[in-house]
Amino acid sequence: MNLNIHPTSYIAPGAVIGNDVVIGPLSIIHKNVSIGDGTIVGSYCELGVETTLGNGTRLEIGKQSTIRSHSVFYESSQFGDRLVTGHRVTVRENTVAGENLQIGTLGDIQGDCTIGDFVRFHSNVHIGKKSTIGNFVWVFPYVVLTNDPTPPSETLLGVTLDDFSIIATMAVILPGVRIGQHALVAASACVGKDVP
Repeated sequence: MNLNIHPTSYIAPGAVIGNDVVIGPLSIIHKNVSIGDGTIVGSYCELGVETTLGNGTRLEIGKQSTIRSHSVFYESSQFGDRLVTGHRVTVRENTVAGENLQIGTLGDIQGDCTIGDFVRFHSNVHIGKKSTIGNFVWVFPYVVLTNDPTPPSETLLGVTLDDFSIIATMAVILPGVRIGQHALVAASACVGKDVP
């Protein structure tokens, strides 16, 4: 096992760290975390934050991933190989994502989300709780996927983005809306109805 763990980082007993993993200064890896081979975790990251909203399972980070500085991932989520984040990303519990997900700087995934393969979220994207995102989806900066039809309430209706859909800069998708395959949502649009 070839590890490069900075002496100021903390790896809790029970954490599973793969081969050739790099962990930067002052990062915290909790016990309920599994990190795949060849992954790089930057400085000041926290992986596996415990929460009562999770289901008690591990945070699983796939092989050859890159998690940049100041990123925070909660427990009970799974990410396929080659996850890449920008800086200061937050990902909440119960998120399941495929391979080659890219999350831009200041990205925010609010949990209970399902994300396919080869998805790209640019910087400053907010993915509301219970969102479902297909494969090869591109979401550009400052997009917001909402989920509460009558805020503030306990009712959550996630947005669905089907395969190959593209959401342009600063668009807002309202709760429960489905964006169909190959659809393009224009910049600054506010979408309140399904798009075929």
